[in-house]
Amino acid sequence: MSSGSAGALSVTLCRDPRQFAALEESWNRLFRGCPTATPFQSHAWLHSWWLSYGKDGRLRIVLVRRGEELVGAAALMLVHRPMPLLVPLGGPITDYFDVLVDAEYADQVVPALARGLHRAARGAVVDLREVRPGAAAEELYRQWPGVSSVLADSTCMELPTLPFDELVKRMPASGGQRVRAKLRKTDAAGIEEHEVTEQEVPRAVRTLLRLHEKQWRGRGVTPEHLRPRFAEHLTRATRRMVRAGESRLTEFRLEGKVVAANVTLLSAGLSGGYLYGADPDLRTRKVDIATLLLRYEAGRALADGRPVVSFLRGNEPYKNHWRPETVVNQRFLLATAALAPLLRVHESQVTGRERAVDALREALPAARDWRARLNELRVR
Repeated sequence: MSSGSAGALSVTLCRDPRQFAALEESWNRLFRGCPTATPFQSHAWLHSWWLSYGKDGRLRIVLVRRGEELVGAAALMLVHRPMPLLVPLGGPITDYFDVLVDAEYADQVVPALARGLHRAARGAVVDLREVRPGAAAEELYRQWPGVSSVLADSTCMELPTLPFDELVKRMPASGGQRVRAKLRKTDAAGIEEHEVTEQEVPRAVRTLLRLHEKQWRGRGVTPEHLRPRFAEHLTRATRRMVRAGESRLTEFRLEGKVVAANVTLLSAGLSGGYLYGADPDLRTRKVDIATLLLRYEAGRALADGRPVVSFLRGNEPYKNHWRPETVVNQRFLLATAALAPLLRVHESQVTGRERAVDALREALPAARDWRARLNELRVR
């Protein structure tokens, strides 16, 4: 570890995966003391991701301590393409990024974290993707001592945590009637819920991924969800997060058989449905699994006192039925003054790619589906 100082705080850069592993207890205390943190900032998620996806020599975690107490952290890694960049741990399978800042010492920690990251970024542009509005990283961006830029990132959908009947009332009257009719048929089918224990997680994740593949077969499954490294990460992270109360894996059983399963990630501020799988045969029984999952998760979020039920990234049509609130993540680009030209080049590359993708979608609406199916075949 290299170190510096910032008043009564010490700032260090962790590059050793073994030291990152050893931070679990202090990281979890900091995670619980940061009200803006999402489940994707938990040590269980980030360390598990590193074990499955990390590369030797690339770890860069800026740590801020007050004495022996960890009060700030930014979990990043170094990549070399398309240029030297510091990017968040978690990669494309992570829906939100944020830095961790102990709320009690935020006024001191954020500038210290900014200075520590500024030192770590002497040879690279910092590219912080998927920053949720209201995140602690927004203040880091405002206090950045170098050059910076902000772009729009992924669209997320969220619902306020309300009794399910109130969520149904947000819909048009005809839509609400259809939902109630579907739930009557679903309840008549006799589906039972089972919350998976920590010991049951490995078996339950295998079942979930099998159902997920079956559900999306021929319709463009996300290729990464079929890869062994994803299964390894999801199993390890979910097991640790279930133990810590940061995740819930629920199975839905019909006549003793698991017909659907859902992983929900939890933090103080939200309950997020991360991944689910469902047997397509449920459609023949007139079971609307998406509505069943939402009713269950909304009820749990209300009981737990979590203010938001998040659909996480994506604006799929089934989400819009519920008239959710649209939240657009932010992408912060940061660099030292000496690397300002490199930041502008990266910014132009990012915006150029986005314009090209948007143009392709407009010209060829089916292109995305064909690409997804090609990726599915390639994985198989």
